[in-house]
Amino acid sequence: MQTLFADTFYWVALIHAKDQWHKQVRAFGTLIQDHPLVTTDLVLVEYLNFFAKFDQPMKQGVVNFYRQIRTSPNLQIISVDSRLIQSGVELYANRLDKGYSLTDCVSMIVMKQMGIYEILTHDKHFAQEGLTILF
Repeated sequence: MQTLFADTFYWVALIHAKDQWHKQVRAFGTLIQDHPLVTTDLVLVEYLNFFAKFDQPMKQGVVNFYRQIRTSPNLQIISVDSRLIQSGVELYANRLDKGYSLTDCVSMIVMKQMGIYEILTHDKHFAQEGLTILF
């Protein structure tokens, strides 16, 4: 079964009922529930940061979901070390004409290192790098 990379977009849309992609992501999530997923701890930091200004009940739900996915047997979370950050900075520096974030750059590097070509996102930047966006 093909491994997919889960971007911040996916985690946010999956839990945030008011997100414009929520219904589509939830429906797609049921189709891929047995697929192995990969993400990075940087992506999960972005996911938590997205909800920083939401009310306390929402943030509690976000934290609960974070704890749940961290223990999922189908999810591999790549820890980002200083070498991976440096590689991300190099890609970032080589793509100054793009709107890539450092998290995007690190995700792209992880995907290429692991031979993952499909990503759970709507972010067109990944398509610019030859990857397949699934939303």
